[in-house]
Amino acid sequence: MTAPAPDWDAMAREADPLADRTIAALVGPWTGAAGATGPGLARLAQATRLMAGWTTNASLRDWAPAPSGADPEVIAILRAYLEEGRRLPPWARPEAIAQAEALFMDCGPLSCTLLFCASLPECYVLPHLAQVLHVAGQLEAHTEHRIRQTAAMVFPVMMKGGLTAEGGGGIAQVLKVRLIHATIRHLILRGSPQQAGGRVEPLAPAGPDASLHEALVACGWDVPRLGLPCNQLELAYTLLTFHYVFLKGMRTLRQRLSPSQEEAYLHAWNVVGHVLGIRDDLMPRTVEEAAAMFGQLQAAAQARPATPDVRPGLGRALIDAMAGSIRLPVVRGLPVPMTRWLVGRETARAIGVDEHVGPATRLAFFAARVGVGAVDGVVRLVLPRFSLTRMFTRVVGYHLLTRFLLDQTRPLALPDEVLRPMRDTVAAWHHDPHSPAWVNRLEDRLTAGGEWRT
Repeated sequence: MTAPAPDWDAMAREADPLADRTIAALVGPWTGAAGATGPGLARLAQATRLMAGWTTNASLRDWAPAPSGADPEVIAILRAYLEEGRRLPPWARPEAIAQAEALFMDCGPLSCTLLFCASLPECYVLPHLAQVLHVAGQLEAHTEHRIRQTAAMVFPVMMKGGLTAEGGGGIAQVLKVRLIHATIRHLILRGSPQQAGGRVEPLAPAGPDASLHEALVACGWDVPRLGLPCNQLELAYTLLTFHYVFLKGMRTLRQRLSPSQEEAYLHAWNVVGHVLGIRDDLMPRTVEEAAAMFGQLQAAAQARPATPDVRPGLGRALIDAMAGSIRLPVVRGLPVPMTRWLVGRETARAIGVDEHVGPATRLAFFAARVGVGAVDGVVRLVLPRFSLTRMFTRVVGYHLLTRFLLDQTRPLALPDEVLRPMRDTVAAWHHDPHSPAWVNRLEDRLTAGGEWRT
C-alpha cells in the first residue's frame, strides 16, 4: 500500500524546533527591524567558534570546551543541543549504514560525479529553496564555496564509521549544518520562526561587499506565500537529492545495484536526515516511495514558479564552475551534457543548463554515450562488471575532486581527524579493482599516474 502524500503546504510552514530554540536562546530578542542585540550576535559568533571543537562523534558526548573565557550560558545552550541532537534514531540499522558506506566508497569518484552533476543541480529546482540559496551567500558569486560546503558534509557522513564510530565525524558535521540552517531562518525572519507569521519587509539592499549576516537580514521574506526558510518541505527535498538522485543516477548510468544496496543507501541517508532535523515521516523507505515523493515536489515546483526566478543564475554558475575545473581538453566539456543527461531536459531547462549545451555538443555526447554503452553491453557478456561508462565518470569525478576538494591552497573546512582519512581514501581511488588493467592504464592517462593527491 502506498503511503499517503504528506501535507506539503503544512510542511512549508514547519521548521526545526530544536535548532530554532538553540539559535533563539543564543541570539535573544531582537531590538527591531534592523537587527538583534549586540550581545546576542556576539554569543552567536562565540558559538560558531566553539563548534570548531566538534571534530568527531566522540567529542560530542560530554562536550566540555577548555576554559578560554567562553560564556558559560553559551556552553550550556550548545551542550543541551548536543545532548538531544547527537543521538541516532532507534530505527537506525548499523549493518545497513555500513553497506551504504561501502557502496559510496566502492563507487568512489563516480559518487562525486553524481554529487556535482546531479544532486547539486537538482537542489536548485524548488524556487523558494533556490531563493534561500541565492541570498545565503550570494551563491552565483560563491559557487565553489557552496560545493565545498556540501562536500564537507557528505564525505564525513559516508566514510567508514562516519555515523556509527566514535572516531567518525559525520554526526558532528551534520549538527553544525543543522545550526547553520536555523541561523539562516533566524536572520531572514529577524527572530524566531515560531513567532513568524506575516511578511518580513526588506531593508535597504545589501551591497556587493555585504556580509552574509547583512544579506540575510536585509532580504525580506513573505511567510504566508513562501513558508519558512529552510522548512521541512525543502529539507525533505534536499535529502532526496542526496539519496534518491544518487540511486537514480546510478540507474541512468547503468551501474547495477542490488535492491539491498539501494535500500541500505536510502536508510543511511534517512539516518542523516533524522540528525539534520527532518521529520521521520517525510523520509521514503523504498526507492518507489522516494521516486513518488521526488515527482510530487518537482511537479509542485513547476506549477508555482517564483518571480523573479533565480534558478537559471544558480545553475549557470554551477555549470561554469564545473566546466572551468577541468584542464584536460578531451574531457573538459563532459560535465555540462552529463548534467543535462542525469537531471533530464525539464530540470536542465529550469536551471539554465540547456543554455550551455548546443546542438553539436548534444549530438557528440549522444553518439559517444551510445557507442560506449554498446561496447559495455558486448564486453559485459564476458566480463559482467566491465564498464567504460564507469571509467569516464570516474575521470570526471577525479578532475572535480582535485579542483574542489583536494586543492591544498584551499583546504576543506574540516578537522584534521576527518580531513586526513578523507585524503587517504581519495588517494586510494586511483585504482579501480573492477576494471581490467588496460582500462586502468587509460584512466591514468586521463587523470594522474599513481595516487590521487595534489
